[in-house]
Amino acid sequence: MNIFFYILINNIMPIFFLITIGFILNKKFNFDIYTLSKLNFYVFVPSFLLVKLYTTDLEIGMVKVFLFAILLITINYLIGILIPNILGFEKSLGNAFINSISFINSGNIGIPLITLIFSNNAFIVNGVNPYLDIALSTQIIIYITQNIFTNTIGFYNASRGSTDWKNSLKSVFKIPVIYMIPLAIILKFLPYDITKNPIWSGLVYAKEGMISFALIVLGVQLSKTKITFRNNTVYLSNFVRLLGGPIIAFVLIKLLNIDSIIAQTLMVSSGLPTAVNTALISVEHNNEPEFASQVVMTSTIFSAITLSIVVYIAGILFPL
Repeated sequence: MNIFFYILINNIMPIFFLITIGFILNKKFNFDIYTLSKLNFYVFVPSFLLVKLYTTDLEIGMVKVFLFAILLITINYLIGILIPNILGFEKSLGNAFINSISFINSGNIGIPLITLIFSNNAFIVNGVNPYLDIALSTQIIIYITQNIFTNTIGFYNASRGSTDWKNSLKSVFKIPVIYMIPLAIILKFLPYDITKNPIWSGLVYAKEGMISFALIVLGVQLSKTKITFRNNTVYLSNFVRLLGGPIIAFVLIKLLNIDSIIAQTLMVSSGLPTAVNTALISVEHNNEPEFASQVVMTSTIFSAITLSIVVYIAGILFPL
C-alpha cells in the first residue's frame, strides 16, 4: 500500500500538475499546438536522446535487454494490427491504436519509478545498494529503444492515416531523432570529450526540459480536445497496454532466460502507461488526436493501480 501512495503522490501527481498547467494556459492564451509539437520533436527529443546515448555506458550483458525491448514492441505492434482488423477499425484509428499499445512512458514515469523501487532499504547490502545502477541501466536501454521506435515507426505509422507509405517514409527521415543514434556512436569513438564543448550545456538544458515541455504540450492538446470517457476503444487500449504488457514480458523474460533485478525491471517497465509522445505524434499528423490524448490520460491514471500490482508480482516471480 505504501508504494501505491508513493507512486500516486510522487510520480502521477507531478505529471498531472504539468498537464494541468498546459490545459489552463491554453484556455487563456490559445496556443498553436502544431508549433509546440514541432519544438518537441525537433529540439527537445533529439537533445534528450543524444545526451542519454552519449553519457550512458552500456555493457555487453545488456544485449538481452535490447532484444527484449525490440521483441516487446514487435509483439505489441502485431497485436495492434490484429485487434483493429478483427474489430473493423478505420485505418486512422487502427494506426493510433497500434501506437497506443506499442509505445510506453519509459522516461518521465519509468525512470523515476525504477529509481524509487530499487532505492528501497530492502535492496541495501552491507551499507551499499548493488542493484540500483543495474536497474537504471536496464531502464535507460528500454527508454532509448522506445524513444527510437516511437519517433520513427510511430511517426511513420501515424502519418499512414493521412498519406501513402512513400510520403510516410519520407516524413520519418525529416525528423532529426533518427540521426542522433549514429551521431552519438560516432561521438563516443572520437578522441574528444564533447561534454567539454560549450554547446554541450545547451544540449543538456534542452534535455532537461523535454519531459516537462512534453507534458505541458499534452495539457494544451487536452484543452483543445473534446474529452469523453465513454470510448470503449480507449479502455481496450488501456487493458492491452497495462495488463497485457506484463504478461507478454513474463513470457519473453523466461524465453530469454533473464532473472533477478533485470527481470524485475523489465516486467515493471512493460506495465507503464502509453507514451506522451504518441499523443503529440497524433497531433503532428492529425491522426485521431482525441483518441490518442484520452489513451495517454486514462492509462496514466489507471497505471497508479496496475503498476503497484505489477511491482509486487515482479518481486515474487523474480526474487534476488
